[in-house]
Amino acid sequence: MNTGVRLVGVGVGPGDPELVTVKGIRRMREADVVLVPVMSHDEQGRAEATVRAHVDAARIRRVVFALNDRGGRSERRVRAWDEAARTVAHHFAEGATTVAFATIGDPNVYSTFTYLAQTVRDLVPRVEVETVPGVTAMQDLAARSGSVLVEGTEPLTLLPVTGGVERLRGALASEGTVVAYKFGRFAGEVADALRDAGRLGEAVYGARLGLAGEEIAPMTELDGRPLPYLSTLVAPARRDIRGGKL
Repeated sequence: MNTGVRLVGVGVGPGDPELVTVKGIRRMREADVVLVPVMSHDEQGRAEATVRAHVDAARIRRVVFALNDRGGRSERRVRAWDEAARTVAHHFAEGATTVAFATIGDPNVYSTFTYLAQTVRDLVPRVEVETVPGVTAMQDLAARSGSVLVEGTEPLTLLPVTGGVERLRGALASEGTVVAYKFGRFAGEVADALRDAGRLGEAVYGARLGLAGEEIAPMTELDGRPLPYLSTLVAPARRDIRGGKL
């Protein structure tokens, strides 16, 4: 049932404006306002840089999130969710019928949009929430590096490395492809885990995908330095013969 107001989470991909879907562009252009997450009001974020390639800048508004907070469900992070939700509610109160929120990657994969939508529902119970899928960093890295993510009956494990590498070590013990997000500050430990699992040789990483200064390289070339926070790892499954996993 149409309730009159709609919040749309739009995935805008990993950073390359050409990887935004046609539907995502259309839904942002149809919206009364497009919100973009930033760490401060005077700093353009990755999502905003992508959105500006497709949407009139006059309809873009920044909302501050604790994007660099690594303290879990911290007071600062919760406060940012609440303030962002009040911003959405304010736009509805001012007459907006559709508010879009642009998020890097996909709005249903490790996205700030999840928490925003939950909070907006509490403030505006009649709101309809919609999401438009986006290209993920693992898809972009796989395409750019020539890495096949899954074949046949192989599983795919995706996990963030924000608190250490123990869960990653467990995943690497499997035979399937492992993708790790947000592993930059643990890059050296991640390389050690890959080496211990015998999976260093095929693994690749990507940093600043779609942006100036991007890096896409084998993990064997990592020289021990830390990488940017939003770095992605793909460790492909072990494959011996063509079609062997069917």
